[in-house]
Amino acid sequence: MISVIIPAHNEGENLKNLLPYLLKIGQGHPIEIIVARSRECRDNPQEEKMDPGIICFQCREKGRAVQMNAGALKATGHTLVFLHADVLPPESFFKDIRETLDGGFDAGFFSYRFDKQNLFLKMNASFTGRDGIFTGGGDQCLFIRKTIFDALGGFDESQVIMEDFEFFKRLKDEKIPYKIVQKDLIVSARKYRRNSYLRVNLSNLLLVFLFKLGYPAVKLKTLHNRLIRMPD
Repeated sequence: MISVIIPAHNEGENLKNLLPYLLKIGQGHPIEIIVARSRECRDNPQEEKMDPGIICFQCREKGRAVQMNAGALKATGHTLVFLHADVLPPESFFKDIRETLDGGFDAGFFSYRFDKQNLFLKMNASFTGRDGIFTGGGDQCLFIRKTIFDALGGFDESQVIMEDFEFFKRLKDEKIPYKIVQKDLIVSARKYRRNSYLRVNLSNLLLVFLFKLGYPAVKLKTLHNRLIRMPD
């Protein structure tokens, strides 16, 4: 069983596209889909009526790390997949995950491209197929054996931003074998549409640099909110 966990905050429109697509490409695979909505989510949750394989619930606490951990607690699968609501995986998604884990890896990520054709965005995406300072970001869709996830203690719920990078750091420190699957996810470029390309990239570089220096997560979150306009 593969459990796909989707942390969501007012992502109703994206979920209308993503959930049927996951059900379609998941045919023939033992999967479950868990939508962990934020505490402040204003969507009218209809997708739980779509299929008995979809679990939808609203978290009582705040934060994406909280949402993903809550989804992991509800998961019955041996493999956990953490997928953003505005990301579409390749049709071979579940096959790729199974083959990676059967190949001796305990975790993995996917390369990706953006849903907007742009030379600069292509340059950004080209780095996602290789290990580097941005490896482990949430858009790359972490998948991991549940036993390993539990042994690492899940996501740090005090990490109110960059919880994905913090988890990846612990994964690397423990020398957990992982692989970057060279099958592109399609990632929304909405952050770039609301902000300039230069602004987003400079913000990303600054946040990663400060994170690696041990800058407190709460201050990183405040800085991020000052620099970047996010979708409502």
